[in-house]
Amino acid sequence: MLSRDELIRYSRQIMLPSFGEEGQQKLKAAHVVVAGVGGLGSLSSMLLVAAGVGHLTLIDADRVELSNLNRQILHWEEDIGVEKVLSAARKLRKLNSTVEVMPRAEEITEENVASLVEGADLVMDAMDNMATRFILNEACVKMGIPFIHGGIHGLLSQITTIIPRRGPCLRCIFPQEVEGKKPFPVLGATPAMVASLQVMEAIKVLVGMGELLVGRMLLINGEVMEIATIEVKRNPQCPVCGDEG
Repeated sequence: MLSRDELIRYSRQIMLPSFGEEGQQKLKAAHVVVAGVGGLGSLSSMLLVAAGVGHLTLIDADRVELSNLNRQILHWEEDIGVEKVLSAARKLRKLNSTVEVMPRAEEITEENVASLVEGADLVMDAMDNMATRFILNEACVKMGIPFIHGGIHGLLSQITTIIPRRGPCLRCIFPQEVEGKKPFPVLGATPAMVASLQVMEAIKVLVGMGELLVGRMLLINGEVMEIATIEVKRNPQCPVCGDEG
């Protein structure tokens, strides 16, 4: 049940006909893993906590650096040198004290990924490299966990929603190893925009409302303000989610 304070706090989203109190109760019961607490993870975790997702696990092995501060809005000058998950968790708990926030200062590997995402209702991709994304993608497919992918570079961005066995996985979309040079350019508004869209998709998945970006990739070019949606298909021979995967 929702308390009186929760009914007031979330009243504007509860007003949505497709959401309502039932949707809020589903968010309260949900466990979301945010993989990465950088540009994408900063805003996505804030929006998830503000929306009332009941349990949030933050995973990141890095510490705050000065060069992070143009886009990683959960981290401030006073946090330089602090583990990102601790910096983020401290502020998220102040934003919404009713949400349980669990920081995990760990690097995601093939060996530990299953234990990191076990029990999650959804995993948010807030990573900055494809190698780790592929590890998360495979674990989510095997464990039947929805996975919201977001990627950025400069003013370019992309987002898709992966529901295991219902649409293509990340390996279907990117069958070859793809990894750009690091560090790469980022305008701070780009991850903020993508994170907002990721959270919108995440809430739709958790509540069971709206039409998802399953089998579709949303592409945004912020430099010329062009938005396109392309179809992406599941590969029957995909080594991760294919018929023999």
